[in-house]
Amino acid sequence: MKKKPIILVTNDDGIIAPGIRALIHYMNLLGDVYVVAPNKAQSGIGHAITMNTILHCDSVKIDNGIQKEWECSGTPVDCVKLAISDLLPRKPDICVSGINHGSNSSVNIMYSGTVSAVIEASIEGIPSVGFSLLDFNWNADFEPSKKYICQIVEKILHNPVPKKIITLNVNIPKLKKEEIKGVKICRQAESKWKESFNKRYNPKGRTYYWLVGDFINLDKKVDTDEWALENGYISIVPIQFDLTNYSILDLLKSWNFIVLFIFLLIF
Repeated sequence: MKKKPIILVTNDDGIIAPGIRALIHYMNLLGDVYVVAPNKAQSGIGHAITMNTILHCDSVKIDNGIQKEWECSGTPVDCVKLAISDLLPRKPDICVSGINHGSNSSVNIMYSGTVSAVIEASIEGIPSVGFSLLDFNWNADFEPSKKYICQIVEKILHNPVPKKIITLNVNIPKLKKEEIKGVKICRQAESKWKESFNKRYNPKGRTYYWLVGDFINLDKKVDTDEWALENGYISIVPIQFDLTNYSILDLLKSWNFIVLFIFLLIF
């Protein structure tokens, strides 16, 4: 009898967040589930790791599921590292992260603990997927995403993994089940945040700052994740941890750095 695949589940909203509880339920339909997730919200933590303080990781039982669970005092990346190094019986067949409360499309990838967790898994040679729902509400409805999430994970589990490990960033629009038009394979839209800090004072007169900002989509083409989400589709963007800008490699190689170095020494 074929063994069930081992599925590692994590997130950045914390182990009790409704999004991860829904994802755990879906993954229990597909494999042997292990959960290692932060004990508190870690949104916007990116690829941070814990180096200067100790980590705690405790076994917990949050619901009546069949999965094995640990809550960790560290970041989502810490959770993945601990899971692979110490907690799981072997390397997982896939790592899934989420379901995040809120978007991780376009430039938000850079800040996302949800996405960083799956990137860390891919560094370790594990196929991985990050799931996000465009709804920040704690009581968001994740049920419309169930069918698509299960299909995506099954596709990865049952198809040969290419030499470059599959890592997908999946965003789901806030729509009813019948309103979702389908899935689009996309590229990451060019975008940015226009940010500022509200300067305030506490009752003792000490200054503090509160980050605020507006999302700006600079890319109106129809092959992007932002276009897909705005038009009722689930967006899937394949991602990687190699940040090399290959488009300018040849340009940089054409620069004569030896001449430049001599020039700097002279002047």
